[in-house]
Amino acid sequence: MVFCVAAHCSGECVHGRCVAPNQCQCEPGWRGGDCSSACDPHLWGPRCNYSCHCLNNGICDAISGSCICPPGYKEPFCEKPCEPGTYGVNCLLDCQCKNGASCDPQNGTCLCPEGYTGPYCEIRCTEVQPSTFQCPENCPCQSGGICDQVVGECTCPPGWMGPVCSIPCPPGYYGSGCEHECNCHNLGQCDPEIGQCQCALGYTGDRCREECPIGKYGQDCEQTCNCVNGVRCFHINGACLCEAGFFGENCEERMCVDGMYGIHCNMPCLCDPQHTKSCHPMSGECTCKTGWAGLFCNETCPHGYYGTNCQEPCLCLNGGSCDSETGSCQCAPGFSGSHCSVFCPEDTYGDKCSQKCSCKNYLACSPIDGTCVCKEGWQKGDCSVPCPKGMWGFNCNRTCECVNGASCSPITGQCFCTSGWFGKKCELPCKAGSFGPGCSQRCECKNADGCDPVTGKCGCLTGWTGIYCEQTCREGFWGEEL
Repeated sequence: MVFCVAAHCSGECVHGRCVAPNQCQCEPGWRGGDCSSACDPHLWGPRCNYSCHCLNNGICDAISGSCICPPGYKEPFCEKPCEPGTYGVNCLLDCQCKNGASCDPQNGTCLCPEGYTGPYCEIRCTEVQPSTFQCPENCPCQSGGICDQVVGECTCPPGWMGPVCSIPCPPGYYGSGCEHECNCHNLGQCDPEIGQCQCALGYTGDRCREECPIGKYGQDCEQTCNCVNGVRCFHINGACLCEAGFFGENCEERMCVDGMYGIHCNMPCLCDPQHTKSCHPMSGECTCKTGWAGLFCNETCPHGYYGTNCQEPCLCLNGGSCDSETGSCQCAPGFSGSHCSVFCPEDTYGDKCSQKCSCKNYLACSPIDGTCVCKEGWQKGDCSVPCPKGMWGFNCNRTCECVNGASCSPITGQCFCTSGWFGKKCELPCKAGSFGPGCSQRCECKNADGCDPVTGKCGCLTGWTGIYCEQTCREGFWGEEL
């Protein structure tokens, strides 16, 4: 929850602005706690018709008439200077001077006795002869302030102000010389050195603008509420803010006995007792157990949701379902992993990847149902049966185009020609001088009219014989070989 700065002042800053809790910074010419008075510094009242008797340059509060004293003097009429050992506004600061030194009641400057020097009179001077002292040059700056050796002024460290850096920053200011304004809200305190806000109980954020989130309370919202029955706690001290119908330190007690509700506790709860965490004692509304929903807590979580009030989305992928209470995934067949995002390991499939693939000559096994994806040349099933004659390719779905009795490869469809034929489809007869499967062999006939394209047998010319027609006819014979 975010608050404006002005929200910290109980009343309106009429002619000014709210700079800290209940502290207005007035425009020139205006005074009073709410900057509504234009009275002279020594007059007060609604019509500035009362005079006040503040001494020593004290001025009166324009609303109440009480004296506002300058540093070094005390209330009620600013007639009394600060007691020895004190200084500042309302004499609230303690002197830090040593060796019996007194301090200036206005700004705390140490007034050293003879023989001592230093910001706190902590340095003993050198005695050069009886009752005569030689003191080093004195820098009066306190609180670690740095002296300007030329003009003698003090440069104060963060958190301090005043001519000798003896006055701490007032509430709402910080830094060197207290020149920077803090913007801490909701009673947050400002670190006078760095301006960081120390939030009050129950608030958090860079400037203490935000209340503790629901379920947290206390300093920096670090404590956890222990209220039950869906009750919020007070963000400052953690006190449980019980709803009607509940009581007890943690709002754990029901006004009605279990199973009943209403002003007179005479209405029976209609919640499913097995799946209900509680029945509201005033309204009878059912608070369901984790994983259950519906007006009476009798319905399981809708698909895709789980948990308290079924508000958590399931994170199961690939058709997986989740447990309505815990959100753990029940994976569909073929998937595994905490979110069902991973396929079953290789060679496994099915529910919880518990089945073993039985494929033989395969490229892949479906992780879902174990279906085999066969290599080329093998039939569907377990890929153990080759393609039937005349078929080839994936799933044996292509027909061989070979002719003249040739067979084909079940994998590539390549034709294997019978003797006497060649060509891509074995459609061409062997050329003269060649024979055999694919016409791959050469005839070796000598005196012949070619050879048989199938067997390679030589057809000898008249007068020749022998396997290669290399012999003449036997003596007494002539003509073609019979």
